Amino acid sequence: MDRRSLIKNAGIAGVLAAGIAPAVHAQAAVRWRLASSFPKPLDTIYGGAEVFSNAVKAMSGGKFEISVHAAGELMPAFGVVDGVQQGSVEAAHTVPYYFYGKNPAFALGSAIPFGMNARQMNAWMMHGNGRKLMDEFYGTYGMVSFNGGNTGTQMGGWFRKEIKTPADLKGLKMRLGGGLVGDVMTKLGVVPQSIPGGEIYQALEKGTIDAAEWVGPYDDQKLGFNKVAPNYYYPGWWEGGPEVDFFINKKAFDALSPENKAIIAAASAMAAQDMLAKYDARNPTALKQLIGAKTKLLPFSKEILDASYKASLQVYEENSAKSPEWKKIYADFLAFQRDQVAWFRVAEGRFDNYMQSMKL
Repeated sequence: MDRRSLIKNAGIAGVLAAGIAPAVHAQAAVRWRLASSFPKPLDTIYGGAEVFSNAVKAMSGGKFEISVHAAGELMPAFGVVDGVQQGSVEAAHTVPYYFYGKNPAFALGSAIPFGMNARQMNAWMMHGNGRKLMDEFYGTYGMVSFNGGNTGTQMGGWFRKEIKTPADLKGLKMRLGGGLVGDVMTKLGVVPQSIPGGEIYQALEKGTIDAAEWVGPYDDQKLGFNKVAPNYYYPGWWEGGPEVDFFINKKAFDALSPENKAIIAAASAMAAQDMLAKYDARNPTALKQLIGAKTKLLPFSKEILDASYKASLQVYEENSAKSPEWKKIYADFLAFQRDQVAWFRVAEGRFDNYMQSMKL
């Protein structure tokens, strides 16, 4: 069975029904380390790695254990790809677009401005060419990937001052989650800042930055951003459905038994589904609490969205000119997205628009 079949077909019930767990008991114990790019207090995005680790241990009868280490414990948040590539750790839990500086194609494995939502991204990865194309690319870094979660469409961030037109963005120092949106924002006059999640609050509080984005209401409330920046904008047009991934050292993965490879696939699928469900369940309450605490909830104007969309397309053209990997993968991504948007415009779009207009 190949990896794509494992990802599509593996599940906890299937693994256990197939008698995999008993077979693992006869194997030598496997001990891995996983480096996360996220701070430990975030039970959602950091917690995805713990869900994964616990599932691997349970399905293997304790014969396969993966210890999870928060950002900074073993290596910096943005050093985890180097760690996996070099074999310092066997696995990482991170967002691929953090590594846009290595090659723009990394971003296509997670989220790009005005890209796909979580369901569309999952469909491209599982039943389009997404996982195949991304793993061909990741293979040049000695890694394979598995879906490690999704946040759903994110918020647009916390701002000290209101942002009404594109002119208000000029000169703004803003923490952004990756080099791609940084390139787009630079065209709009923003000065991008790359700061790990655990350091954003201090930067906002000290005035080192004027604005910051992280994820959404639940995580943002935990990190306290509403205490230092009152204006909360939406949507995060650069993260319509950002996939979080498990990167695994290819040599380490290839050395696993077929049973343990199936366990990795099943555990990652469980963690991915759990993360998105957690965000969908917890964000509504957190948003109500933030509004109750005097947060100003504001939409980006159409003028800002139009300018951002135009700037994004310019960056995509530039990336296609300088990165053959981006050009190849983006062409497939875009073709899949066109069909998805056309379909979602029909049943999903009509249903969602109607329900959002109703008072329940």
